[in-house]
Amino acid sequence: MSGSGAGWSTSDRALAAGKLMLAWVALLWLLEVVDVATGHALDGFGVTPRDPSELVDVVPSSFIHFGFAHLAANTVPLLVLGFLAALAGLRRFLLVCALIIVVDGLGVWLIAPDRTNTAGASGVIFGLFGFLLVSGFVERRPLGVLAGVLVAAIWGGSILAGLAPTQTGVSWQGHLLGLLAGVAAAFVFRRDPAAPPALTR
Repeated sequence: MSGSGAGWSTSDRALAAGKLMLAWVALLWLLEVVDVATGHALDGFGVTPRDPSELVDVVPSSFIHFGFAHLAANTVPLLVLGFLAALAGLRRFLLVCALIIVVDGLGVWLIAPDRTNTAGASGVIFGLFGFLLVSGFVERRPLGVLAGVLVAAIWGGSILAGLAPTQTGVSWQGHLLGLLAGVAAAFVFRRDPAAPPALTR
């Protein structure tokens, strides 16, 4: 990636964002193929809480899934929310995702129930939802506000359902922490409303 966005059109930004998210999702599917082919050897990269040796899995856990059904459920929302968040600049998008992944993973390590193994991109998805929901308001950008409203209308119901503590086999803690990390990222990485989008390759 270069730091210059000179000459970038809307279609350039959309193409770059689309390529990035397709590559991300392709990586997740490739990892799941490897996981299945190796007898689920990659499942050990999930986070088991409060074990110091598991801290190294805080980042990898966001790229591992427990089966193709788990991954398929995360694919479309990750593609769409990631694409929308990346439109305003790839560099900021990657910083936002890094913050979400680290905060979510560390939070799961701290508060998840004993003898659980947490993995998957849903923490990132909830984080991107939170980021898109509030960043337009934080930056006072009409298009950002519109994007947040649309995202809330489409995914708000499923996001609320994913936060319910009564679900079994679902890390509502990871979902909640991801959501809060995404909201925090909207403030941490907010842009000057008067500044043009940061366009980066």
